[in-house]
Amino acid sequence: MTKPPLTLYLAAPRGFCAGVDRAIKIVEMALAKWGAPVFVRHEIVHNKFVVDSLRDKGAVFVEDLSDCPDDRPVIFSAHGVPKSVPAAAAARKMVYVDATCPLVSKVHIEAQRHFDNGLQVIMIGHAGHPETEGTMGQLPPGEVLLVETPADVAEVEVRDPARLAFVTQTTLSVDDTAEIVAALQARFPAIVGPHKEDICYATTNRQEAVKAMAPKCDAMLVVGAPNSSNSKRLVEVGARAGCAYAQLVQRSADIDWRSLEGITSIGITAGASAPEVLINEVIDAFKDRYDVTVDIVETAVENVEFKVPRVLREPA
Repeated sequence: MTKPPLTLYLAAPRGFCAGVDRAIKIVEMALAKWGAPVFVRHEIVHNKFVVDSLRDKGAVFVEDLSDCPDDRPVIFSAHGVPKSVPAAAAARKMVYVDATCPLVSKVHIEAQRHFDNGLQVIMIGHAGHPETEGTMGQLPPGEVLLVETPADVAEVEVRDPARLAFVTQTTLSVDDTAEIVAALQARFPAIVGPHKEDICYATTNRQEAVKAMAPKCDAMLVVGAPNSSNSKRLVEVGARAGCAYAQLVQRSADIDWRSLEGITSIGITAGASAPEVLINEVIDAFKDRYDVTVDIVETAVENVEFKVPRVLREPA
């Protein structure tokens, strides 16, 4: 039986970013240095396949430092943690390694600098997301106010409209964030922004590739986890950029084939915490059903690399 033809547009860049790569490497190097078990506070990155793979190697994932014994190393996830967490680990004389993405740490440093300069900080982010909680937890209670939408800007109660700064979560939609920033600047003309945009290069690059790809596609799939902020934003960006059907899938088993009946083109991308093996699995599933022609949609080339902490580069 002849397979129907399908053009598969593959976004580049896609998948792992430098911060995710570094975080996974930190867990693997910690296991090699100290042996199992190594404890990890929160999922190291938001991807079940990655977390399960590390669990199989001896990583133990917990949600709270109180779930960790004093005598085993603990790693803080790529999303960052409130200042109280390393302080508590130090008080217990624990060995700990901070896998916070350096671009998230940059936002933490910005927030601290604003606070030291006497400014109250407004954070653009998603309530309950570990990165948001980690950034807000850098400063004393009440010093960071959270807004999620332009409507929130109208409601936020500040101490002094003339003494404000804003920071953002690194994995937001570039376009949505621009709307919120505009609302903040309209209401608080004196508000101080970041020297360089907080949304990270990888989030921006993946969204730009989706914008370039979406108008060409009958449908688009984003490989990523349902708790991954940057993956969910890619789905939204794809839909907004003109793709009628944009969906998140964790792996090939999640593809809804009935919804894709009659398509002649599909766009494939992946969130920053999705490994290439899962992307290839999705591509292979299409090759099983279609006569696939792959067309790479490249909008940027990434060559960023972050060093792992010195403690892991030193012998045990």
